[in-house]
Amino acid sequence: MIKFGTSGWRAIIADEFTFDAVRHVTQAISNWISSHAPVSEVIVGYDTRFMAEVFAAESARLIAANGLKPLLCDRATPTPAVAFAIRSRHASGGINFTASHNPPMYCGMKFSTSDGAPALPGVTKEIEREISMLEGQQVKSPPPDEKVETLSVVDDYLKDLASKVNLEAISTSGLRVAYDPLWGTGRGYLNKALSDAGCNVETLHDYRDVYFGGHSPTPEGEYLNELRDAVINGKHDLGVSTDGDSDRFGILDRDGSFITPNHVIALLVDYLAETRGWSDAVARSVATTHLVDRVAESRGVEVIETPVGFKFIGELIDQDKIFLGGEESAGLTIRGHYPEKDGILACLLVAEMVATRKTPLIEMLKQIYSKVGKIVSGRIGVELTPELKQGLASKLAQDPSEFAGHRIASTNRIDGAKFILEDGSWILMRPSGTEPLVRVYAEASNEQELEVLLESGRKYILG
Repeated sequence: MIKFGTSGWRAIIADEFTFDAVRHVTQAISNWISSHAPVSEVIVGYDTRFMAEVFAAESARLIAANGLKPLLCDRATPTPAVAFAIRSRHASGGINFTASHNPPMYCGMKFSTSDGAPALPGVTKEIEREISMLEGQQVKSPPPDEKVETLSVVDDYLKDLASKVNLEAISTSGLRVAYDPLWGTGRGYLNKALSDAGCNVETLHDYRDVYFGGHSPTPEGEYLNELRDAVINGKHDLGVSTDGDSDRFGILDRDGSFITPNHVIALLVDYLAETRGWSDAVARSVATTHLVDRVAESRGVEVIETPVGFKFIGELIDQDKIFLGGEESAGLTIRGHYPEKDGILACLLVAEMVATRKTPLIEMLKQIYSKVGKIVSGRIGVELTPELKQGLASKLAQDPSEFAGHRIASTNRIDGAKFILEDGSWILMRPSGTEPLVRVYAEASNEQELEVLLESGRKYILG
C-alpha cells in the first residue's frame, strides 16, 4: 500500500518505485484534481535522480490523457521553483519527482496543492484512498505521442527571489562564496543568483551524478568536506550548500565550521526582526531548537510550535501569521514567499546577513549567546525494526515522572513524545515520516548533558 509521509511518497527505484506505481499515483492525483480543484495547469517537475525525468514524462502524459494540462519542467528543477511555478501560473497543483535528501536508490513523488504548499494530511489521505481504489486495476501507459508542453522556470523564479533578498547589500560587499549543490537541482540557480549579484562564486560538483558522490545528497557537515576545503583554501567568506531538490540548506562559516540549521534559523530570526522590522510571530517545529524562542523573546516576537513536516509551517506562511518558519532539518521560508521550504532562499538570506553585518557567523552566535544563553542540540536515529515498531506507540504514550535523572516538568505530544525537563533541557522521540527510523532529538546547556540525553533516549526506545 502506497502511503504519503511528511513530504510525499518515497520508495526504492525498481522495488516499489516502478512505472506501474507511478501511473497509479498519477491517476489518483489526477482524479483528485478533477474533483477538488479548478481544472487548469498541473506543473510536473523532477530532480537529478536516476530516471527521474523519464518517470516525470510518463506522469505528464498520463495527466494529459486525463484531460488536464500538464506543464513539464524543461530541466531538473528545485522544489521551491516548482512551488513558485504553481503559484505564479495559478495552476491546479504540481507533482514533483524527488526523494529530496534520501539516498541515491530512492525516488519519490511529492504532490503540492494550488497554493504551492505540500499537500496537507487531509488531502494525501484522500489521494491514498484513490490509490487503494485503483489497486488491482491496470492503469495503462499513456500514448507516446500525448502532447505535453514544457516550462522553463529559472529566470522568473530568480527574479522573484531578487524581490525578497537584499542583493544590493551582497553586490557591494565583495562577498566571496563557495557553493556545493551536491549534484542536485541547485546547479544554475543559486550560483547564478550569487554571480548575478556580483559575488565571486566557486561552484563544486556542477554536473549530474545520479549516485550523488556515493552518499545521500544532504547538506550536513559530514558530507561537506570538499566544500570546507574550498572555503578554507579559497579564503571565502561563506560556504553554502543545497540538497538534491534544493529545499534544504547547509552553511559553513569562513573557517569551515558547520553552522547547524538550528543556529541559522535563530540567527535569521534575529536578523530579519532587526532589518525588516518584522515583529509579530515566527514558527518552528517541535523538533527545532528553543534558541529560537529565546531570540524571539528578546525581540518581542511570539513563537508558534508545529508538528514536524513543513506543510504545517507553510500553512501559517500562507495565512500571513508568521514572518519566518523553520525546521531543524534545514527547512526555511519567510513572509511573502511560498508555503514551501526553500534552501536557495535560505542561503541567499545568510549571504545577505554576512554581507550586511560584516561579521563571521560564529561571532554572531557568540553575540546571541551573550544575550540569551547557550543551547546545544543533537539528533540521532534508531533503526525501526518490525519488532520495535509493534510496541513503539504504547512506549511513546507512557508518562514517566523523570528522564535521565531529571524530573519531567511537562510532556508535549504534538508529534511524538517530547519531555521538557525541570532544568529546561528536553528530549523528543518520534518515528520518521520518510525513513525507517525513530528520531531522537535533544537539547541541553552543554555537550556532556546532551550526550547523556541522546543515549538515554536510545535506551528508552530499545528497552
